[in-house]
Amino acid sequence: MAHSSVVIKEWETLINYLSGEESIVTLNGNDLGLGALVVVSGQVPQICYPSACLDAVAATSVALQASLEEGQIIYGVNTGFGGSADSRTKQVEELQRTLIRELHYGIGASPHSKEDVLKEADGTRARKVIPGSSSRDQLFPEDWVRASILVRLNSLVSGRSGVRGIIIETLSQLLNRDVVPKIPLRGSISASGDLSPLSYVAGTIQGKSTIGVRYGSESGIYNEMTAEKALAEAKILPVTLTAKEGLAIVNGTAVSAGVAALALWETHNLAIMSQLLTAMAVEALSGTDESFDPGFGRVRPHPGQIDCSNNIYRFLEGSKLVHHNDGDNDALRQDRYSIRTASQWLGPVLEDLLLAHQQMHIEMNSVTDNPIFDADSHRILHGGNFQAKAVTSATEKVRQSIQTIGRMLFVQCTEMINPTTNGGLPPNLTVEDPSTSFVMKAVDIMTAALQSELGFLANPVGSHVQTAEMGNQSLNSLALISARYTHTAVEVLTELTAAHLFTVCQALDLRVMNLLFLQDLEPRLLGTTSKMVDQHLSDASGLVLPMFEELWSAFLKRFDETAALDAECRFIRIMDSLQPVLLRHIVDKQASGSSASIIKSWSEICASLCLQSFAATREDFLQHADASSYLGTASGRIYRFVREILKVPLLQSAHIRTPHSERSVAECNTERPQVCNPESNTVGSYIATIYDALLDGRLYRPALECLQDGQPG
Repeated sequence: MAHSSVVIKEWETLINYLSGEESIVTLNGNDLGLGALVVVSGQVPQICYPSACLDAVAATSVALQASLEEGQIIYGVNTGFGGSADSRTKQVEELQRTLIRELHYGIGASPHSKEDVLKEADGTRARKVIPGSSSRDQLFPEDWVRASILVRLNSLVSGRSGVRGIIIETLSQLLNRDVVPKIPLRGSISASGDLSPLSYVAGTIQGKSTIGVRYGSESGIYNEMTAEKALAEAKILPVTLTAKEGLAIVNGTAVSAGVAALALWETHNLAIMSQLLTAMAVEALSGTDESFDPGFGRVRPHPGQIDCSNNIYRFLEGSKLVHHNDGDNDALRQDRYSIRTASQWLGPVLEDLLLAHQQMHIEMNSVTDNPIFDADSHRILHGGNFQAKAVTSATEKVRQSIQTIGRMLFVQCTEMINPTTNGGLPPNLTVEDPSTSFVMKAVDIMTAALQSELGFLANPVGSHVQTAEMGNQSLNSLALISARYTHTAVEVLTELTAAHLFTVCQALDLRVMNLLFLQDLEPRLLGTTSKMVDQHLSDASGLVLPMFEELWSAFLKRFDETAALDAECRFIRIMDSLQPVLLRHIVDKQASGSSASIIKSWSEICASLCLQSFAATREDFLQHADASSYLGTASGRIYRFVREILKVPLLQSAHIRTPHSERSVAECNTERPQVCNPESNTVGSYIATIYDALLDGRLYRPALECLQDGQPG
């Protein structure tokens, strides 16, 4: 299945839940998908299980008790843990409570709120001992916690772990009633599973007063309290752990898998956005769709490359900005690498993401604690399914993919901003004269910083393993650490994606504004030239059209080459450079005056005409900026969302000019309200508006529609 098909399938599942078409997530240990996990991580649907699963759970619980009565030695049930497994005990229930209690070693999971901790005895806020030091959030976000609990539940419901049904029911109630344990961010090496993070889940269902939770109220606001109080308010009965149940909860890869799966979800979406942004960049740079012709895939049939090129090719359908370069002029015969080789660059990324998706799907539907019950042979198997290296393998590929996507978007941004590579757009994509505004220069710097950070984050985590726990955990996956850094990389790439979308919309507007100017200028320039010929040349039959064709071709080339000049100087420079062309055509013609004076007069008139047309076109476009009618169907949909829904405008200096007085605000409101901005936005605040729409998923809905529309059949 192609990457696009996988993303569409998971989105369809998500939309079914968001729309209310489905409201129950059924867990059976076999087919938990990414879409359902994303839903549960952010909402409170009901969790249920087939009766056959609950029967299997009950059967293994009975089998465990029978094995103990037979005198079997079972790891973590009547032995010590890890390197201490040579110890034996008959206090099997106390052993589980000891395990959970001693795994609560994380920093930041106090049952008290941060505000309470920072208060003095008299209730006033405590002063920092070291001025300037800051307290950062040291806890999992709520969606990470909920995803982790869901994956752990899906493993336990398989009936291979020896827990009672009450454990599964109580864990389900945490999700159904929005009780979210406070889990410290650091401290797991993901060797024998994510022991410490999951111990806070186990402590919560025990109703401990030493464990902090966030309890969601009907208002949607989380209240911080102890697990004991939260269970009481949520009407959940605390449980007493029996043999193996503590170990069964903490000994598994659920946290690494849940956190990694959420990062993978975001990366899938960013990979789709990168293909849409590439199509938009092709249009902004007056590129060609030839680079994405299906013929390339037929002779180099990598599935990721084919999927990507098919998408971009269809995204460009209907575009009036795409050109077909036949090499007649002196321009580059083909586009630069950043857009021309995009499908070959992104194709392997899509294949890596598909493999990561397969690995995570298997992990989310696996039994990962130890020991496990083999229902077929009625044996208790001791082994290492808790080793989360498969998750590390997936997250390392995802982070490498993020860096690869980021590199492409960064280069596309720089080429759109740079007048030597953007094909006639102004430097820094400024609407005003280039000497008066440098608006996108800062964005250029920003994207370089973001891509540099992605380069660092692409380094592997799994190569930094340290031996732990009496030498027993000499191999440990570091999967949760890798997943955490993958989320950091996702955040950085999301910022870079927002900056790119902000940039490409600006570039598209300027490209269309240039086209409108040229459409207005060409007949007027032809008329002026024809009038000059009629007035000054007596034997110029058939001269005007071939002469003007050469003049216009030279004008277009010089127009692109002089984009860095202010308009007045630019058009004088252009018309001066066209004088030799005119001279060649009229030098041997009978004229009413000297050739030099005719050419000089024509040049001055035409320069003035160009300036007048350019200024009028720019003013009109700034009043009613809309490039959508020139764009491909996909680009137009994303462009309109940015301009109409998010209200991010074609940026002018006035948009980010801070009013200095109430009078300035009044002038903005009355004189040019469509340009002036009394709320004092910044370049960053406009990019942040796009960033927020990516974070909350609003921008992915039109992106999904583009993807669905572009699928064959």
